[in-house]
Amino acid sequence: MQTKIEKIDASSALAIKNIEPQNDEALKFLSFRERLSLANISHPKKKQEWATARMAVYDALNELQVPYPGFFKDKHGKSQSMNGQGNISLTHTMGYAAAIYHRDLPVGIDMDLVREKILKIGTRFLDSSELDFLAKDPLHYTLAWSAKESIFKCQGKRGVSFRDNILLEPFDQNATLIKAKIRGTDYADHHYFVKARIFENVVLTYTIW
Repeated sequence: MQTKIEKIDASSALAIKNIEPQNDEALKFLSFRERLSLANISHPKKKQEWATARMAVYDALNELQVPYPGFFKDKHGKSQSMNGQGNISLTHTMGYAAAIYHRDLPVGIDMDLVREKILKIGTRFLDSSELDFLAKDPLHYTLAWSAKESIFKCQGKRGVSFRDNILLEPFDQNATLIKAKIRGTDYADHHYFVKARIFENVVLTYTIW
């Protein structure tokens, strides 16, 4: 897949990029604080993932004609803009990095490779009602995991259990929209609408508050 940049609406956009080495010229938009963060990553693969995810943010912002402000992680591990404006979420999986931006609302995005081994851990992240409607299929389970990951990132706080606090409504393997809600936390009864797509054995999901 080549770089894909998608304007969702007037306030939000996402970008998906192949993970690859990024030269200094391509990364000149980074803030000083981000350059320090990048310099402190010693593992070459993690360095490429980090840099490509920032390139994806940059591309999404360009699509909306929003200047790149620089980003940092708060105490919950959620990326925040240095000028206090806008919301982003980042993700990467084998070979790809992606980012989503919204001018006003919290967002969450996730990508996961579809693998057989996810079937072995279903009871760790799925409620019994979800186990009832999900087929014993790696794609179906990966969609469920990814949707919950996107919701987790969107709500932006630690201490939320995938199994106990995020409940998915029934959906099938071809679903492009997954409905869910948070329960038993400060965000109880908030309903999420998670967009889903599949490409090259990768599941991508995202949600906007």
